Amino acid sequence: MSLSVSPPPSELYAELFSQVQEAALFADSKTFADADPRRDPAAILADWHRDPPRDPAAMRAFVHANFLLPGPDNAVPLNWQPLTQHISALWPMLTREPQQPPPGSSLLPLPRPHVVPGGRFRELYYWDSYFTMLGLARSGRQDLVEDMVVNFGSLLDRFDRIPNGTRNYYLGRSHPPVFYLIASLSQDQSVDARRRRLRWMMAEHRFWMACAGDLAPGNEAGRVVRLADGALLNRYWDDHTAPRDESWREDIALARETPGRVAAELWRDLRAAAESGWDFSSRWLGDRRSLGTIRTTRLLPVDLNALLYGLEDMVAREADTLGDPQTATLFATYAAARRRAIASHLWNAGSGFYADFDLDVAAPSDQPTAAMVFPLFTGAAEPGRASSTATALAALVGQGGLLTTLDRTGQQWDAPNGWAPLQWIAVKGLENYGEQALADQIALRWLTTVGDHYREAGRLLEKYDVEKGGAGGGGEYASQTGFGWTNGVTLELLARSAMSDPGTDHCSL
Repeated sequence: MSLSVSPPPSELYAELFSQVQEAALFADSKTFADADPRRDPAAILADWHRDPPRDPAAMRAFVHANFLLPGPDNAVPLNWQPLTQHISALWPMLTREPQQPPPGSSLLPLPRPHVVPGGRFRELYYWDSYFTMLGLARSGRQDLVEDMVVNFGSLLDRFDRIPNGTRNYYLGRSHPPVFYLIASLSQDQSVDARRRRLRWMMAEHRFWMACAGDLAPGNEAGRVVRLADGALLNRYWDDHTAPRDESWREDIALARETPGRVAAELWRDLRAAAESGWDFSSRWLGDRRSLGTIRTTRLLPVDLNALLYGLEDMVAREADTLGDPQTATLFATYAAARRRAIASHLWNAGSGFYADFDLDVAAPSDQPTAAMVFPLFTGAAEPGRASSTATALAALVGQGGLLTTLDRTGQQWDAPNGWAPLQWIAVKGLENYGEQALADQIALRWLTTVGDHYREAGRLLEKYDVEKGGAGGGGEYASQTGFGWTNGVTLELLARSAMSDPGTDHCSL
């Protein structure tokens, strides 16, 4: 990284942090990870060591005396109004101005205003923001779109990556690489601005491809894997092998409950799944049921590689337009090679859909997941395979929208949950290849789910149950309200379909 930053709370406060987290003083482990010190961290630690709290009550008193805890979650439902108006009114509630956090804070500063997802997610998040920004543009908030593009560029300039979110405990990992899509939302078409965005896209590519240059066939390093035939593909990863600060107690407990695994490997696989955005899903589980069998780093994900194809293709086209033929040729070569690798290794011929490649069995997974539609979304799919993929995807369509998987594990990225970003990826991907009927079906069912719940509860959610309707469940925390990416995708799908606003009456769409 190009910039020295404060260590994450788990390192800065060491045993103070671990003892507070493992004492379960707060229902959500993220609460203490997000706390700001009221005074110099070294002085806090000195007092802790001089007179350690002897029981939970004393520990709680020490924490409240020395740390400023996050305030109440920020997405308070508004009074009922038509859904599109409600979403427009939410943007100011979810907007944060630039701030300089105190020494010892986990928050990473940003130069411009930005929109947070809502609820416990009180900072800028990477892939969430693309879908949020779709809605900002629809709401006439291009000012915030431009601000957020610059914010992401600033993260690339400072850290050579876009972290999962703007906390120092997220710096070991990124998120699905959608910056090239974020950059495409800018309306600043000056040559200087376009060159700056191109530079940022190339910086993100360098992050994902670090260690690729000297990697021999059959070897892997960090986020890159070169298969035996020379094909180069990517995987999710994390630079660290410790429990996650924001889920410290849960990760420690899981390691204790899984004695057959090396804890550091377990924690890296948990972190890598968090980089994927699908935290957590049967997709990453060795037995497709138990979190202790997670093996994220042993898979070459189809969504990640499809997005990296999109990035490489975008850089090639933009460099060509800006008069840089050398970069254009290089990235066109990267994109063509990745497209061939996706076709060769991320296609399950027997089942007829795109899938993750399992490194341990040297074959694509036979598990159908919503990730299969990403090659259609980015244009990486072979035209002749789109129809077969659409047929397989149809099995994941529930009454209220697209399921993430068919497995029921209690993890939030499994049945019966549906998520706004995957609805948008599916609808656009299917449209790209002429699969309009299925795209329309997914859009209509999702909008009905969102609209029905909004009429009942007056709010939008992070995730939904697309089989029975209402709030989604499972995972490490309760379903959050707000909610950035649901707001954005809802507005885009409404605009796409030219349907009436589902909040204007009591009829289903």
